[in-house]
Amino acid sequence: MTRVLLLFLTPLLGAADFEASDFQARRTQVYDRIGNRAVAVVQGAALPEGFGVFRQANDFYYLTGLEVPHAYLLLDGRTRKATAFLPHRDAARDSNQGKTLASEDADEVRKLSGVDAVLGVEALAAQLALMQLRPPAPALYVPWSPLQGVMGSRDELLRAAAEVASDPWDGRPTRSAQFLSLLKARLPSFEYRDLSPILDELRLVKSTREIELIRQASKIAALGIMEAMRNTKEGAFEYELDAAARRVFLASGAKYEGYPSITAGGTNAYMGHYMANSSRLADGDLVLMDFAPDYRYYTSDVTRMWPVNGKYSKDQRALCEFILIYRNALLKRIRAGVTANEVMDGARLEMEPLVKTLAVSKEIYREGARGMLTFRGHLSHPVGMTVHDVGDYRRAPLVAGQVFAVDPMMWVPEERMYVRMEDVVVVTADGVENFTDFMPSKPEEIEKLMRERTK
Repeated sequence: MTRVLLLFLTPLLGAADFEASDFQARRTQVYDRIGNRAVAVVQGAALPEGFGVFRQANDFYYLTGLEVPHAYLLLDGRTRKATAFLPHRDAARDSNQGKTLASEDADEVRKLSGVDAVLGVEALAAQLALMQLRPPAPALYVPWSPLQGVMGSRDELLRAAAEVASDPWDGRPTRSAQFLSLLKARLPSFEYRDLSPILDELRLVKSTREIELIRQASKIAALGIMEAMRNTKEGAFEYELDAAARRVFLASGAKYEGYPSITAGGTNAYMGHYMANSSRLADGDLVLMDFAPDYRYYTSDVTRMWPVNGKYSKDQRALCEFILIYRNALLKRIRAGVTANEVMDGARLEMEPLVKTLAVSKEIYREGARGMLTFRGHLSHPVGMTVHDVGDYRRAPLVAGQVFAVDPMMWVPEERMYVRMEDVVVVTADGVENFTDFMPSKPEEIEKLMRERTK
């Protein structure tokens, strides 16, 4: 590994995990929102099929920190008490794969998560049934959205669920939909309400600990992409760059990826979510990499483009510099109290005069630059426990703790050209922090880094 990577590696491995008080504070906010006449149930993830490695569902982890499959959480707004329901000890599995927390580990579970009680998973039905004895039963909040796990952004999960539903030979419900259906069938006296909007709102504003984990995930993402730059050469396959970045992720303590890498040479980049990564890199082309790890349940979203041969052409340099200037125009306007639309509008006004002076050889490139200024998605999606995280920061003025992608992009359809740069930022008390501000962004910086290429 290079000296740059080693400088960052040690602090990355020391990032703090959450304390029980963090989970208790989050559950307190849930109690405040559901009120004292309601309860909530949150389902954890199931064991993966085959040899998959278990990762907890995001909402369940957010509220408990417990990495236990087939677990449930009951939040009673009337008593403001939390009960975790866990499977019993599986001695055979523990001896074969290592110990997993079980309902018999009540003291340890309470210490880790701060819950008030721990019961076997079979006790959940009885606990809920007792709440129906004296009508009216309390309102019962359940997340209606699909469970988010490894690479589990909600938009992609909903799209996959729709395809399954349209398959006449399949049609199975999601795990969360099945749970809600069973609850309604077995416990019909409750008034069912969706907990997802409440959890989305809470997860939209990140705590100091969450921000640190996203900061570390962003650093790892940047270092991985920089290593991919060093491994770029004509004739290499896109997946070889993917492997170079992935090695850095693993060496930095990231067990999973936040999403499959988009490693796209030439016109493959024009497909926004190209993931085949199977083509050879060609001299004269740009290659795009959009990749980030899942680091302790938090991720990032970082993108750079660079020349396969290590030297930008005149047009490539001009367009990439235009993207960079626009990114900086967005960054300097982001702060608490302004809206995303105000940031976009101000950046557009700054950039419009530069379109006329853009030094390119073809008018279609100038049209691409002009067209990008009308696109409203350059301040992109929230980022957090998933790459397309929950919540919507664009409905109101920005507040400190909101994390999202700054993602300026340009299309030249006549040549199927796509130019892009993406960073993840957090709104701070006095402005904005770009988590990857150390990463090469200027063409000359990227060219310098590529001169370190492996032989």
